[in-house]
Amino acid sequence: MSKMIKGLFAVGFLIFSFQTARTQASGEEIKTIVYKTVDTVNLTMEVFYPPAFDTGKLYPAMVFFFGGGWKNGSVKQFEHHAEYLAGRGLVCFLADYRVESRQHTTPFESLSDAKSAVRYLRKNAVQLHIDPGKIIAAGGSAGGHLAAATAMVKGFDQPGEDLTVSAVPDALVLFNPVIDNGPGGYGYDRVGERYKEFSPLCNIRKGAPPTIFFLGTRDRLIPVETAEYYKKVMERVGSRCDLFLYEGQEHGFFNYKNRDYYYRTLLETDIFLTSLGYLKETALLGGKE
Repeated sequence: MSKMIKGLFAVGFLIFSFQTARTQASGEEIKTIVYKTVDTVNLTMEVFYPPAFDTGKLYPAMVFFFGGGWKNGSVKQFEHHAEYLAGRGLVCFLADYRVESRQHTTPFESLSDAKSAVRYLRKNAVQLHIDPGKIIAAGGSAGGHLAAATAMVKGFDQPGEDLTVSAVPDALVLFNPVIDNGPGGYGYDRVGERYKEFSPLCNIRKGAPPTIFFLGTRDRLIPVETAEYYKKVMERVGSRCDLFLYEGQEHGFFNYKNRDYYYRTLLETDIFLTSLGYLKETALLGGKE
């Protein structure tokens, strides 16, 4: 089977699987939980459960952080991703966090909230029926930064939280993530010289979680060279980093409105999580074509 036909077959299969998974998941109740309160602000997560959810089991979990430059954005960005992956057997969480336009905060508070979200999932794993050793952090753009930074960046924790509970996820799914906040990267005007503390690229270390990284070759915020260097450093410390480059695509190409690349990146996400043992193999992903 040629690569082109194989690719088209895979995408077509994913569309069918997505529609089936979404139909199954849509019948499940979507809950909203408060994971953090800061002053008068309640930060919430929307929860998507697998079909035929069994409270006697522990499921892998996936938390999504929306993009928007730490200035704005909506948890709805990854709603369709969450519906599909819940249909595949994950408990998915769409996390809200503080941003400049709503709470007049900086990127540092956004990262504090992202760490709180992962820590909340691990601390409350039994009540949430999730496996505390199978927590996946995902996000796009600035949300991708937050996902990666929960794994790489030390500090920026919310004062008073139980730091004995790790905020480091077990795997990362990154959609054109902001990984470099230095003078040549994105966000330097807001983080300044703290970029060395704040940039995932500057803080990759041994034990970094396995990662899948999606990027368009015409992204004006994240150069291909930066992504390739990130992969190189990850592999240098012994960590997996699967980098997928999409020719001619710009920033945000993976969003649901761009159906073709939404399906393609979701298929690769499915394959990646299956390879880690977080999802069960389907006929296609198991190699029975």
